Amino acid sequence: MKKKIDKINDLLISYFGIPFRAKKLPDPTDTLIATILSQNTNDKNSFQAFTNLKKKFKFWQDLAMATQKSIENIIRVAGLGKQKSGTIKNLLELMTEKNGKYDLSHLSEMDDDKIIDELTSINGIGVKTASCVLLFSFGRNVCPVDTHVHRTLNRIGLVKTNSPEKTFYLINEHLPDGIAHQFHTNLIKLGREICKPGKPNCSICPLLKNCKFEQKNFTLSKGIRQNSFLLLDSI
Repeated sequence: MKKKIDKINDLLISYFGIPFRAKKLPDPTDTLIATILSQNTNDKNSFQAFTNLKKKFKFWQDLAMATQKSIENIIRVAGLGKQKSGTIKNLLELMTEKNGKYDLSHLSEMDDDKIIDELTSINGIGVKTASCVLLFSFGRNVCPVDTHVHRTLNRIGLVKTNSPEKTFYLINEHLPDGIAHQFHTNLIKLGREICKPGKPNCSICPLLKNCKFEQKNFTLSKGIRQNSFLLLDSI
């Protein structure tokens, strides 16, 4: 599987290029809250919600003192305001209970599995959200798996899994060193622009010759737009 992943990664880079990555990695609390906001919405809406929070509250401890209803109103653009504001409030409360501060830097001393275990013990935070902190804030060679990554890897035939979490553990067991960010990012671009849920644009797919998907579509959809804005490389 490691050789197959390498091959897929090379083909994606030849098509999309090596993705931009900020030189300074974002604070892990920022990444965690931004990823919570990104659930079930697009990156532009979640970025707007995150920006709204940062403008309103200079420090996360200020946010912790706010009412859940006020947070819900501020992040409304990202959808699921009641659920997400509750998760954020719960997260900040647990952070102070465990560490006495609104900071997750202590996680950097742990291995990947322990970080995932600690973060997923918080209600509302799953493996995908925790793995985003590993990749984007701690620079670990871990590939988060969202619906795009799960769908594309199953269609290609690299895995045969029925959930993003199962896909996550399977591919990360065999992930070549140093490719997690480019592999993750380019798979998201592939899923957004080409390997779409309904009608994939198979005729322009860089992975066409390697793909095992039986229901290929060779009628090119009109109005294909590049969708390159990625939340966690922008905060």
